[in-house]
Amino acid sequence: MNHEVIITCALTGAGDTVRRSPHVPVTPEQIAASAVEAAGAGAAVVHIHVRDPETGEPSRDPRLYAEVVERIKETGTDVVINLTAGMGGDLVIDPDRPLRQLPGTDLVSGLERLPHVEELLPDICTLDCGSLNFGDGSNLYVSTPDMLRAGAKRIQELGVRPELEIFDTGQLWFAKQLLAEGLLDDPTVFQLCMGIPWGAPADPGVLQSMVHMLPEGARWASFALGRMQMPWVAQSILLGGHVRVGLEDNLYLSKGVRATNGQLVERAVQITELLGATVATPDRARALLGLKPRT
Repeated sequence: MNHEVIITCALTGAGDTVRRSPHVPVTPEQIAASAVEAAGAGAAVVHIHVRDPETGEPSRDPRLYAEVVERIKETGTDVVINLTAGMGGDLVIDPDRPLRQLPGTDLVSGLERLPHVEELLPDICTLDCGSLNFGDGSNLYVSTPDMLRAGAKRIQELGVRPELEIFDTGQLWFAKQLLAEGLLDDPTVFQLCMGIPWGAPADPGVLQSMVHMLPEGARWASFALGRMQMPWVAQSILLGGHVRVGLEDNLYLSKGVRATNGQLVERAVQITELLGATVATPDRARALLGLKPRT
């Protein structure tokens, strides 16, 4: 069991959730305010995507990331900044003409997914460690070994800590290969992503198997989608890990009751403390994850 738990709040994500809940933040002002709310509730880390302020669609615009980060800093809130670098991997194909890309495709190289990371130098950025059939239909997430090696090397050069997003066991296998090749620095930080069709299912036995595969000394957290989000807080802590909650992964506090990010963090704090663990502060999270002290 983990007795000192880092809580990450994934604020908005890139999914089609804006129309399903009024609490999903869209504009930089809303996303920053939600980050401050989550930090006040007990989150040590905020995981940030950005969206087009007019449409709510996911975006890779570095200016939007910069505005969110600046707004958070202006409040004086102490929280670890974790920026997604997973955008730019979406490929939607015509199943009858597979070389034809359909609307929804946003596919760029591994390095082209990093301009906002290069500009802002966050504490953490994500690195999605493999390709995946992303849900039903013909949607693919593309992250090839060559893309990953290029991205990992650049992140390492920037001195940013990569959070290795693992959606299945083969991706964990390849992340360990990156470590063996010297493209990752210790301590490695893993996020085990469960219940995303069609990756690793939200099954406690699968999570335990993935934990057993982690390299020695790794720091790790896990999450699951929807109604499994809060049970997964307990699963992660009991297996020795940290946790992630937030509107990227789940919109509800209970059946029919839509949540805010702050409320989801509050619930995660309650579960953590009921299990006899303590919630890590941002400074303690920096120490545990091998990050630079706050400036």
